[in-house]
Amino acid sequence: MEVKQAWFKVLAILSLLAGLAALPANAQQSDAELAKALANPVASLISVPFQFNYDQDIGSGDKGERLVLNVQPVVPMTLNEDWNLISRTILPLIWQDDVVTSEGTQFGLGDVVQSAFFSPARPTESGIIWGAGPVFLLPTATEDSLGTEKWGAGPTAVALRQSGPWTYGALANHIWSFAGADSRKDISTTFLQPFINYTTPNATSFFLNTETTYDWNAGEASVPINAGVNQLLDIGGQKLQVGLGLRYWLDSPDGGPEGFGARFNVIFLFPR
Repeated sequence: MEVKQAWFKVLAILSLLAGLAALPANAQQSDAELAKALANPVASLISVPFQFNYDQDIGSGDKGERLVLNVQPVVPMTLNEDWNLISRTILPLIWQDDVVTSEGTQFGLGDVVQSAFFSPARPTESGIIWGAGPVFLLPTATEDSLGTEKWGAGPTAVALRQSGPWTYGALANHIWSFAGADSRKDISTTFLQPFINYTTPNATSFFLNTETTYDWNAGEASVPINAGVNQLLDIGGQKLQVGLGLRYWLDSPDGGPEGFGARFNVIFLFPR
């Protein structure tokens, strides 16, 4: 119980810090335009998402549960009139119980994934928006069971198209480990996230995606299907998006999550 309370305190503190750092939104962009920009992983829009995920039926006895808060700042930088560089960071805070046999509860920081997308400032003539660059795995976990203890790197890319209220495309990366603890397994994993998003004139967005990971060394896949709804709001001049979603695990390795999970997110927007 004390660990759960600590986890929610961390969530409250991070949300408060994001609110204190808030900047006034650009009034020239409509809420619907901002909501649609959030569906584009390489949009020229500074955002700080706090993504809360819950999964269950984990571990050898299917009794474990896991709460993960992903703090995911997205920072675009203009390189010149033709190219942007978009930094995307995933920093996970993890609480889990009965996931590791005989080890009870763990709480702490997981491994950080850092991506950098070089993206054209304008879509192609056919309307394709794309970006590509490197992705890095940093062994920042505070407990052995929350991370890989490996350094990793590889390529990442995203391609999408926005037509009317629709946004559809896919993001992918592959990470190989190149250093770290010899006692831990080497990493060779592919991540694939096809997605589709529909945004209404009222800045309500409906989304459907899968965040599939394939472990080439183990020959195992993790395939969650996510669906949900997001709403853009303006609170005291601060633009933010809140959303709820459900996930269902179509496949996972032995001891991985099963059945249904849940997602809640708050995204703070800082239009440029």
